[in-house]
Amino acid sequence: MKMKKNLVDFFYELGQLKRVKRSGWWLIGIKDPESVAEHSFRAAAIGYILAKKENVDSSKVVLACLFNDLHEARINDLHKVGHKYIDFKIAETKAFSDSMKNLPDDAAKELQDIFAGFQLQDTKEGIVARDADLLECVLQAKEYIKHGKSEAQNWIDNTRKLIYTDSAKKLFKDIEKSDPDHWWKDLKKIDR
Repeated sequence: MKMKKNLVDFFYELGQLKRVKRSGWWLIGIKDPESVAEHSFRAAAIGYILAKKENVDSSKVVLACLFNDLHEARINDLHKVGHKYIDFKIAETKAFSDSMKNLPDDAAKELQDIFAGFQLQDTKEGIVARDADLLECVLQAKEYIKHGKSEAQNWIDNTRKLIYTDSAKKLFKDIEKSDPDHWWKDLKKIDR
């Protein structure tokens, strides 16, 4: 793998995703929503598990989840209301492609192929990664609902029809019935 001069710049660019907030939640009054990096991390973890359940290449799914929002370091996150007025796909593709210029050629090609599969939904891995991305939003919506933002139910309702794989559909149903705080409640037992 040939190293390019601006590889370090690429890593700083990734760091910008820690500061880019997921803007859709602003519509319901979430003042400090999670960052794109936080979203991508949990989506990648979900993607890994879904890939195993769907018997597809987990490394490609995880890479798609980690990198599909890379363009937002350059053009920010735009919520779905904004997408109604701007063809964001063109800007996403250009920004992603420009980001790849700082990477070694083989890494750039692999990530561009994975990004295309995610955008076009024409690979099994892209489809699974999209389901993981959507499920992460459903989990986040459940967390916001738990903390008083009932309007987040809209994200759950809109996502229901977008989930594609059987494993993701089952997980979606489990999330709907879940309590976001359940995982820690039994851990907090006090011994005498």
